[in-house]
Order: sequence, then structure tokens, then C-alpha cells
Amino acid sequence: MRIKYNAPVVLTFSILSTVILFLNEFLGGSLTPFFSVGEGLVSGSILYYPTVFTHVLGHANLEHLLGNMTFVLLLGPIIEEKYGSINTLMMFFITAVLSGLLNLFLFNTGLMGASGVVFMLILLVSFTNSRGGEIPITFVLVAILFIGKEFMNGLEADNISQFAHIIGGVIGSIFGFSGIFKKKNYNSDYGN
Repeated sequence: MRIKYNAPVVLTFSILSTVILFLNEFLGGSLTPFFSVGEGLVSGSILYYPTVFTHVLGHANLEHLLGNMTFVLLLGPIIEEKYGSINTLMMFFITAVLSGLLNLFLFNTGLMGASGVVFMLILLVSFTNSRGGEIPITFVLVAILFIGKEFMNGLEADNISQFAHIIGGVIGSIFGFSGIFKKKNYNSDYGN
């Protein structure tokens, strides 16, 4: 038996997020502005614009990182096997950019973490064994439970962006319904 780097996008994303957290802790939080949307960098700065993507790699603390990476590592390989590495990377990127841009345009708050990507994966994974023209009951139940919970949590004052969760779930639903990313054969190798 040998160890296999079985889901390159998911594993690289998780490793980068972990390294960034520990490096940021070591540097006293000085990397936070580069891995959060709307905090620390001036909007005219050239370094400001990449944060609409890089915010998904930054996390506030170890608990935040572990909460997100648990779901990314649990669900991400399923998605990466089904859709392929390139499509998975594109889905991560689109989810990050849309949640980052919408947060910038609609809110006065910062945004940091992979929660939008997590919710995209949660909703998208409910489509893994569906066929065209079908709406899986698992999708309906997952949408009610996870998105409904975020609407309810949005009524509370906290430092959690329920908006990013909801946007990620909506994006995952769109990916699942639209079939915009060609589904792969379950027996195909990663990266194809």
C-alpha cells in the first residue's frame, strides 16, 4: 500500500489554508489583510483585488480552520472525483470571487474563510448520483436544513457571514442544476 495525493485541488487548498493560518499567527496577524475581503487594505491598492479570491484561504483561528477543512476534506474529494480537478478548481474560484465581490458591494464587513466553498460543496454533493432532469430529494432536504439554518442564524448578531454561506449554497445549487461543469465518470482518475 502507498499513500496517494488523491484529490490535488482539495488537498492543496487545505494545506495552503493551514500554512497561511500558522504563518499569520507566527507573524502576529500581519497577513490577515491579504487573506480577507474588505479589511486592512485600501481599495485603490493593487493588492486589494486578489483578496476577492484569497479570502477563502485565510482563517481567523484554528477552530475556524478545522471547522471548514473538515467539510472540505470530507466532501471535496467526492466532488473532485466526479467533476475532475480543473472543474473543481474553477468551482472553488467562482464561489470565492462571487462571495468576495458580493460582500464588497453589499456589506461593510470583512470576509475571511472557506465557508462559502464549504456550503457550495454541501449543496453540490447532493447531486452526485442524480441524472439530468431530476431533483434529488437529498438536495431539497439539505437546502432546507443548511440554507434555512443560515437564514435563521442571520437574525443573530455575530462575526459569522451567513451571507457567504447562503451564496456558496446557491452557487453549489446552480452548479448542480445547470450541469455547467461536465460530470465525470466515477471511475476516472483525478485531474482528467
